[in-house]
Amino acid sequence: MRPARWACSSRLVGALVLWVAACWAGAAHAVVVAPTQAAILVSDQADAPAADDPRWRPVTPTHVERTAVAWYRVHFDTEATGPSTMLYLPFLYGGGRISVNGVPVAEVTTTSEALYVRWERPVLLPLPQGALRPRDNVLLIRAPAAHNSPTVILSRLQIGPQADLQPVFDRRLFVTRTLPVVTVVTGLVVGALVLLIWARRRQEVLYGLFGLASIFWALRTTTFVFDTLPPAAWSLWRLQYFVSTGGFIVVMALFTLALAGWSRPWITRTLFGYWALGPLFYVVGGHIFTARWWVAGLIPVGLGLAGVALAAAWRRRSAPTLAIATALAIAVLAGLHDYLVASSSPWLRALLPDWTGQRYFLLHHAANLLLVVMGVLLATRFVRTLGEVEAANRTLEARVQQREREIAASYERIAQMQREQAVQGERQRMVQDLHDGLGSQLFSSLMRAERGALDSDATVHTLRGAIDEMRIAIEALAPEDSDFRTAFGNFRFRWDQRLRDAGLAPTWEVDLPDQVLALPPERALQLLRVAQEALTNVLKHAKATQVRIALRLHDGQLQLDVVDNGRGAAGANPGGRGLSNMRTRAARLGGQLAVAFNAEGATVALKMPA
Repeated sequence: MRPARWACSSRLVGALVLWVAACWAGAAHAVVVAPTQAAILVSDQADAPAADDPRWRPVTPTHVERTAVAWYRVHFDTEATGPSTMLYLPFLYGGGRISVNGVPVAEVTTTSEALYVRWERPVLLPLPQGALRPRDNVLLIRAPAAHNSPTVILSRLQIGPQADLQPVFDRRLFVTRTLPVVTVVTGLVVGALVLLIWARRRQEVLYGLFGLASIFWALRTTTFVFDTLPPAAWSLWRLQYFVSTGGFIVVMALFTLALAGWSRPWITRTLFGYWALGPLFYVVGGHIFTARWWVAGLIPVGLGLAGVALAAAWRRRSAPTLAIATALAIAVLAGLHDYLVASSSPWLRALLPDWTGQRYFLLHHAANLLLVVMGVLLATRFVRTLGEVEAANRTLEARVQQREREIAASYERIAQMQREQAVQGERQRMVQDLHDGLGSQLFSSLMRAERGALDSDATVHTLRGAIDEMRIAIEALAPEDSDFRTAFGNFRFRWDQRLRDAGLAPTWEVDLPDQVLALPPERALQLLRVAQEALTNVLKHAKATQVRIALRLHDGQLQLDVVDNGRGAAGANPGGRGLSNMRTRAARLGGQLAVAFNAEGATVALKMPA
């Protein structure tokens, strides 16, 4: 039983604590007074009217009066009479003079010849200490109309401690002032950046329209940023307000039509024509006329715009079109709401009296939402396009790589064919040389032998020449790396012994680089044949005792010198073909052959490109 009684007691104590807390909270908030009755006296007099003036008539807060100046009187009781008691006014568009119990509270700047005024920000004023009493306080407000406004409005005011009213003031200040400033700065920056992108990509029309919409809306939102301006600046500022308002609607219409694929030239011309009427109406009819009639004409445009967006969303059934249609519908409804609030519509006041009294304008928030949706839509499209471009680049890179492989393989086949053709050409040239040289020599020797005109010495000479011809061909073709040094080394080894056997003292001077001296087999063969022909002439005709063979490479030129100490010109064979053959071979090598005879012997010099 003790636990049950303890549980019951705990529940009773908890309920009591909650009740006390609720009562304390209610008592704490009960000190904030929001009067529900007031009185108005239409007069532009500077001094406060008497309390018994018969022109006073009862009204309720949020009352709208079509006049230039009016006095409002509000009676209220309050428990908050301390030094932190504040008066909170959600708006005081035209400024004014405020007093409580005959004690001045504040004077908010009003329109004058030097300054035009329209206050959008809320007002939070400290009430003079000692001026309040618990019962029957009288608040007087002299409220002139804002510039270019035909009405004065009494806002739903509140009196209470600063701790309670400061958060209310801060929230409305954030909505009516801070957010518009953020919108102006963000809209101008984002719009300028997007227009820069569009300037580089003119075919992306949606980017250009979005950039213009952002800038137009930023300019239009300055109506909530500037509260006071000199007369000259005020006129231009209001003109740009109508230009930017119409521009935003027109650009949004073009954006929606382009997105839906329903752009028509006549629709574009009609929209631009109606846009141009706004500034014209302002110049001719003034601010009030333009705000009432031209702005009202934008409502059907907005409704049609929302209808097009909804139809496009229904037809395509895609997330982007559905999002833009929803945001447009919200923006159009917000614009209609703002028009009714700005015109103090009796129908809206009767339907939503408390909300209407706050006079919150929703279009600049709904338009921000619309711009965000547009920005997200374009960003998504941009990212998707980048993905497609990257995919296309990857595909293109793969194709290029495949093509490069195919081209490389084709080049390799061509190179192989060229190598094969070169080898075949070398073989043909070798065969031709063997046929013209060795074959001709053997054939002619065979015919002489058949006639009995070839003795044993001539036979030996013929066979030796044939063997030399064969060895030269083998030496030229044998090195696999086409290193001429190897071929010339074999030639030197063979001819050095032959020269010594013939009683000559040969001297070999070879000045070649250490690296491979690559000569094509055909060029190597021709060079060795020139050297062989020169040494053969020395053996046959020079009757020399010494011969010097020099081979050097200098400045890209290969030079061969064969110098003997024989009979010189007396040893030359005028009827022979040796010199002619050497010159022919030198010409094939692209070089020059020089033959010189003197008293000391003969010199054969060949100079050719390496």
